[in-house]
Amino acid sequence: MDILTAIKNRHSVRNYIDKAIDNETLAALKAEIDACNKESGFHIQLVANEPKAFEGMMANYGKFSGVQNYIALVGRKDADFDEKSGYYGERIALKAQMLGLNTCWVAMTFSKGAAKKAVTIHSGEKLGCVLALGYGKTQGVAHKSKPMTDLCETNGNVPEWFKNGMEAAMLAPTATNQQKFIFTLSGDTVTAKATGGFYSKVDLGIVKYHFEIGSGRTL
Repeated sequence: MDILTAIKNRHSVRNYIDKAIDNETLAALKAEIDACNKESGFHIQLVANEPKAFEGMMANYGKFSGVQNYIALVGRKDADFDEKSGYYGERIALKAQMLGLNTCWVAMTFSKGAAKKAVTIHSGEKLGCVLALGYGKTQGVAHKSKPMTDLCETNGNVPEWFKNGMEAAMLAPTATNQQKFIFTLSGDTVTAKATGGFYSKVDLGIVKYHFEIGSGRTL
């Protein structure tokens, strides 16, 4: 599976079967995490065979079941923490999809206390969102999207690469499917910004990564 196919096929999955992730798949995913950490300066960690973060009341509220693995997005408490965690977290989520795994972005409906006990958080770092990880009972369902014209601003002819980028961005997961972002094309320059709403900065990082993959352009 290539990454564009992963973008189209990846949907949020909350319920997982009782199946361990094999060592080869874990190694490939860890290699991607290491690459993201090296590039970003983050301290993202894979937690395997540890169900406690998804056993409490919050996980039940979030309708999660069978979650025994997750990706913990840990990094320095910088101003760009949220956006970078979205960008690199989604990069890892798509790699997981390419490896035959399923994921779900989780901001609040997990036990943060249990997760903090399972990871290493250095001074000056914090734990943000996590990604539930494993083999889903289903492959999830596609989310509805706003029209492209509601999510971008352009003038004149719109190049094909920009349309491709927007189509990929429209497939990106966002908190409660709010899609609080706007891309602006001015000449050959693209900018993207969050337009408010909870976790919209995390969402901005996610949609930026999707846009870059779809368009072949770096923002």
